[in-house]
Amino acid sequence: MQIPGLELAFHVRLDFAEGPRTRFTPAYTQFTRGYVGLEGGEVSGPLLSGRVVPHSGGDWPRFWADGLVEFEAHYMLEARDGTPIYIHNRGIAYSSPDAFARIEAGETVPPEENYLRVTPRFEAPEGPHNWLNRTIFVGVAERRGNSTYFDYYRVT
Repeated sequence: MQIPGLELAFHVRLDFAEGPRTRFTPAYTQFTRGYVGLEGGEVSGPLLSGRVVPHSGGDWPRFWADGLVEFEAHYMLEARDGTPIYIHNRGIAYSSPDAFARIEAGETVPPEENYLRVTPRFEAPEGPHNWLNRTIFVGVAERRGNSTYFDYYRVT
């Protein structure tokens, strides 16, 4: 069998509002639920460019006491040609309690202190961007202040 490769497809910058994030512990669970709404952002790269549609969704993470964070995000992109593209982004992050506290305070921590990987799925209409529907992607991410930066790679 062929060993899969990775090809940089595009970058995404997600911008979030200033201020505290929603956090609560649901009854009968051992995690803390979060929510943060999306303000907007930008898409740029060799295979896709455009914008993140403002207020089109957000992220609903689950925080575990051992430092694991499970991400579940839904939002919309708009390609430069106006094509709407839905993204469902799932992933995990793991950092030490100290690094996590700094991230939550809005500080940027070095990537080696916060493992953050995602596996997005896209829905695009028939046309020039329908290749997103039939492609597997993996991504790396880094939170910097009120923005999160993603590099998405197409699995070849």
